[in-house]
Amino acid sequence: MTEWSHTSPAQRIHFGPGSVDRVSDVIREVGGRRVLLVTTTGRLESNAGAQLVAKLGRTLAATFDGVRSHVPTTAVQAALGIARDRDVDIVVSFGGGSCADLAKAVCFFVEHESGAPGASYVDRPGLPHVSIPTTYAGAELTSHFGVTEVSTRRKTGAGGPTIAPLAVLYDPVLTLDTPRQVSAQTGMNALAHGVEAAYSRARTPEAEALALAAIRTIVAALPAVADDPSDLEARTAMLEGAILAGRSVQNAVMGAHHGLTELLGGRTGMPHGLANALLLAHVLRYNAEAIGGQMGKIGDALGSRDDPAGAIDRLRMRVGIPVGLQRAGVVEEDMEAVARMSEGSSSVQANPRRATEADAMGILEAAYPDLD
Repeated sequence: MTEWSHTSPAQRIHFGPGSVDRVSDVIREVGGRRVLLVTTTGRLESNAGAQLVAKLGRTLAATFDGVRSHVPTTAVQAALGIARDRDVDIVVSFGGGSCADLAKAVCFFVEHESGAPGASYVDRPGLPHVSIPTTYAGAELTSHFGVTEVSTRRKTGAGGPTIAPLAVLYDPVLTLDTPRQVSAQTGMNALAHGVEAAYSRARTPEAEALALAAIRTIVAALPAVADDPSDLEARTAMLEGAILAGRSVQNAVMGAHHGLTELLGGRTGMPHGLANALLLAHVLRYNAEAIGGQMGKIGDALGSRDDPAGAIDRLRMRVGIPVGLQRAGVVEEDMEAVARMSEGSSSVQANPRRATEADAMGILEAAYPDLD
């Protein structure tokens, strides 16, 4: 008999058009009085950003709008300094996965500096986090985050049982101005969460069910979003798929796919969603012999039981991402560096099929040319 334990973080999700209007009530629910808003300059200066600032009102104690892709440690240090100086007691992130990750990093370090970091799922966070996502990255649901050391260009991660946001406000209207390219790339990232969770060695039955449901939802919704980014119904369905995918990885470890994409992003600066899109089919092909019947389940969810990796490639073309690593700006030296670092990646080590440096290089080389 298979033995497993399924743990879900203390977390409330509000979903639907206008959900962002709940932000003040949610902040009060979790006991926040002095908010640090974490976002990008573009999001802060948008109409939605101005409206959010107005909704936060007098609870807004400080704003950090210096979020950058892959969360450089210098940005974390700057935001952490603001959190200390302004004595904030809650963080609100607004934007994509990097905004959520930077906010989680601030919560993590504040908690550790307090001398009483969360040790188990029954602990409350030392610094609560409310997340308002605008992409499909899924970082707003998980307890881990990635940061990049600027000097070494290496992306690593950390986290803990109390680092997942306490509340997430999913408002599909906020995704309407997310650029088509970002929507496609982060949508493929959400798909990758579902695929990798569906064959994860640590998945629970609930995680697998969520993962397969996520794949089915995303495959149906993402092309519609790519065709018409103003389609609120498609945006709503895609956001639902991203939630299912994000929840699936709460009880599944990632493997070589996410391990390699994190290393690749830290090394080259390429968007995380794009790296996910370019590597996903190739890692699935590599893992095929090790995941047995899960390959068929994933294929069914993708709508192609006999060729799931091919279905991913076709979806990638369909949503406008035909390029390979070469046209994405990756050079041979980058691939060699990522392959070398891969054997030190905990995600790569958790892959269902052992992946050596040579195997990692083979996956990267397969992803190098454009799709035909």
